[in-house]
Amino acid sequence: MNRFFITGIGTNVGKTLVSAILCEAMQADYWKPIQCGIEEGRDKDIVKKLLSNSKSVCHDETYLLKEPASPNIAAKKEGIKITMDSLSLPQTLNKICIEGAGGPMVPINDSYFVIDIAKQNGLAVVLVIDSYLGCINHSLLCIDYLLNNNYKLHGLILNGNFDEEVKNSIINYKRIPVLGEIPKVENPDKKFVREQASNLDISLL
Repeated sequence: MNRFFITGIGTNVGKTLVSAILCEAMQADYWKPIQCGIEEGRDKDIVKKLLSNSKSVCHDETYLLKEPASPNIAAKKEGIKITMDSLSLPQTLNKICIEGAGGPMVPINDSYFVIDIAKQNGLAVVLVIDSYLGCINHSLLCIDYLLNNNYKLHGLILNGNFDEEVKNSIINYKRIPVLGEIPKVENPDKKFVREQASNLDISLL
């Protein structure tokens, strides 16, 4: 596998940080096809600042939307129609990590969801799981949806400090490989990303 789609069990679960860590580990390119809430900053810029290697390229977004909302709502407010045909992968010979907006079932228009970008492009899915009250339910629902709808769920990344019983409840369900466990920090920097990248099992990627 050399093309990965990074999704999460919800919003603000660490997809951008995990994307940076994966890109650093594989020296892969990065692309976020749809960025909402650009006044709060662009995830592309965050990833670029966190990378140390010189091989990764951070590609421009296809859609930059002002409203911090789901893509279908943000696009509608600007009179824009997001189409699946426009969401073709950037031209690159390198490995690439594609970061979704929000969770798998976030709508991008009246017919498609964010996760459909993975199916359209034949991408392996990496599911980012954060530790919070309710994360077990959200995690198992996402895992079920991805497996039941024939997505290539490549593995899980646990982002945060998990209670052991909570972690076991998630990873023992369907036995999806855990690609890495990322500890929670306030202000992750390049050093942190390099350290976490070195801790990943590259053989699983």
